[in-house]
Amino acid sequence: MPHKLIISPSDDGRRLDKVIRSIWPGLPLSVVMKGLRTGAVRLDGKKAPINFRVSAGQELYVPWDSPRDTAGNYRYRRTLPVLFRDRGLWAVDKPSNLLVQPARKGQDNVIDRVRYMLSLEGAEERAYAVHRLDRNTTGIMLVALSGPPLRILQDAFRDRAIGKTYLAVVAGLPKTSGEIDSPLLKSPSSNMVQVDRRGKDALTRYRLLAGGRDISLVEIELITGRSHQARVHMASVGHPILGDVRYGRDDINGRFQKLGVRRPQLHSWKLRFETLNGELSHLAGVTLDAPPPEDMLALSSAMGWPGL
Repeated sequence: MPHKLIISPSDDGRRLDKVIRSIWPGLPLSVVMKGLRTGAVRLDGKKAPINFRVSAGQELYVPWDSPRDTAGNYRYRRTLPVLFRDRGLWAVDKPSNLLVQPARKGQDNVIDRVRYMLSLEGAEERAYAVHRLDRNTTGIMLVALSGPPLRILQDAFRDRAIGKTYLAVVAGLPKTSGEIDSPLLKSPSSNMVQVDRRGKDALTRYRLLAGGRDISLVEIELITGRSHQARVHMASVGHPILGDVRYGRDDINGRFQKLGVRRPQLHSWKLRFETLNGELSHLAGVTLDAPPPEDMLALSSAMGWPGL
């Protein structure tokens, strides 16, 4: 049944499509976009553009059920390890083969898992993805539980006030350390990213932690946050992520698949809050980390690398 609601103060200033997806996280993106494009979704009785910034108190009309009608109705009643909790913010440990948000109806995803966990605690079932991790990338991910922390954290990411450090296994033996300053361009049709001077600026730094003849363990610092940045940048210097089917090397991937490597060996390891504003200012200087996943630990052990 169609539903009307009033935009809350926590969503003031956010994009209309983002507000809808946070209130109905299980709704497929295609359904949201069609509703906005055709005018079936209306703001104060009028069709509004996808990127329109809403204001608290506006009336939103949608052609689907009230969020209350689906609250607590979770197809996958699964949880996630919570690495850190603060006012309006969780840091969770994302496993591999898990989407951040569903691409189509009924898919298991991080946001629905957090909402389910909130429902178990009797809390309001609101969760917002602050940033993205690829489906098969493991590790630390920030989830905001209300609008103000979401905006503070997204501003901090944009201003490069949150340090992002990844752990990765790559093909070959890289230099002891290096910097990759190459613009990246994403193809909307193929979802592939490549180094291209027409792209957006992208800066990656890496440091060798342990080396071998075929593969090495590296620490990767993403100064910018472009889609597939670590994967494409490391591939561009001849050291693709092990297990990466899209940007990697078939020969190396095939060899290590026999040892149990079934995904890109990329792990979101640490997040450091350099400076934060408003209600999260007390977290400035805090570093959060996620323990390396079992498959990466097993590979490190098999290679005889020092303990992570």
